[in-house]
Amino acid sequence: MTLYKREIRGSVKLLIIFCAIITMYVSIIINMYDPQMMKMLDSFAEAMPELMAAVGMKTNAASLLGFMVSYLYGFILLIFPMLFCILRGNALIAKYVDKGSMVSLVAAPIKRRTIAFTQMTVLVSGILLLVIYSTIVELICAVSGFPGELDLTALLVLNTGLLCLHLFIGSICFLSSCIFSDTKYSVAFGAGIPAFMYVLQMLANVGGNAENAKYFTFFTLFDPDGIIAGESGAAAGIFMLFAGSVILYLLGILLFERKDLHI
Repeated sequence: MTLYKREIRGSVKLLIIFCAIITMYVSIIINMYDPQMMKMLDSFAEAMPELMAAVGMKTNAASLLGFMVSYLYGFILLIFPMLFCILRGNALIAKYVDKGSMVSLVAAPIKRRTIAFTQMTVLVSGILLLVIYSTIVELICAVSGFPGELDLTALLVLNTGLLCLHLFIGSICFLSSCIFSDTKYSVAFGAGIPAFMYVLQMLANVGGNAENAKYFTFFTLFDPDGIIAGESGAAAGIFMLFAGSVILYLLGILLFERKDLHI
């Protein structure tokens, strides 16, 4: 618990920064849900169709939630929580080993798996807080600006899927941190894999010959439109992301427990 509290305090600054950014973008985007602003956004999409499509922005949204999906769930609510996962994932294990300060933790009468599990819960807690905060901000902005227009149940299911996606991204970062003792390799793989997957997703969004890229990125498993439509395939994608995250987190803990730390 002492380690958990210490690491949570280490997450506070990042959480405040990302919460502030999310607040700004979510409030601005939701307040754009009016005919005049939607026409302006549609004109941008017509002028730059490939760029808008790359970041998942679609035109002619039929509902408030559909509008939010088009302009928040293709870039804003993917990128900033992902950055948090990358930054904290590396700092929880690999940074300690790289600096040699891991010796102070493993010297305590605590099992390695307990240390790794504690660090994992710090990352999961941060991800959970970001997604819950995003949901609260969305609710406040939507209810205050457009009362009665938001499908609350669909939003909660959608953000459950968003949470599973970021838990999976966090598990990649955590696993990389557990595997590598050098932070440059931990960051290279922990940041490189999600970033590369997102680039593939952007290519797939553009369509054409690049659309097949969707079969090589886990971001395809998170289908916001399918989730709010209640499609079974979208629900299966959420389950696969959650199951994958559990497997990778457990694998990271197991590898750290058996790792030769050279300290």
